[in-house]
Amino acid sequence: MLIFYGHPFSSYTWKALIALYEKGVDFDYRVLGPDAPSHFEELKAHWPVGQFPLLVHDGVPWFESSIIIEYLDHLVPEPRLIPADSGAALRVRFFDRIFDNHVMARMQAVVADALRGPENHVPLIVEQAKAALESAYGWLDKELAGGGWATPYGFSLADCAAAPSLFYADWVHPIPERHENLRAYRARLLAHPSVSRCVEDARPYRAFFPLGAPDRD
Repeated sequence: MLIFYGHPFSSYTWKALIALYEKGVDFDYRVLGPDAPSHFEELKAHWPVGQFPLLVHDGVPWFESSIIIEYLDHLVPEPRLIPADSGAALRVRFFDRIFDNHVMARMQAVVADALRGPENHVPLIVEQAKAALESAYGWLDKELAGGGWATPYGFSLADCAAAPSLFYADWVHPIPERHENLRAYRARLLAHPSVSRCVEDARPYRAFFPLGAPDRD
């Protein structure tokens, strides 16, 4: 049995959960929170940094969401989330990094600023993060002009990364109406069963979103 540590409202937890749901893998989901303090102690025993998600299989821990998904592809080959072809795999990994580093990270910078409270607010950080998101949105809108998923290789690691990053980024800095391709892609992601499941499971935690969760999605 796989053991998975994470939280339903965590964007990187979503990324790995989407892969688990896509593959139909049985796992023991140990939610981190005040109701189960032992879960965090177990997590830190495997990974002292304490970050999640974390997957444990046969006593071996795997952390970092992209690595977890790659391990799942090794463990349960179908459906593949990283293509076997090296060129296709490189394209998928490229978009995975784009969504993590240029969408998710920028979104999290704004959220982190809100969590620090008004007395520690740093306007420059928020302005730079939102400007970076605006640039990423424009680039992605052109790249996604063909419709479908992030790459031509079916639902993949790239889409696992895109779903939570675009879900929350649009809350932090709404995707402009002019970026029709990106908005349509986000809508396709949220309608996809494995992603929709994450959205619904996280719904009870929306009150904790520091910027106020919008009345949509």
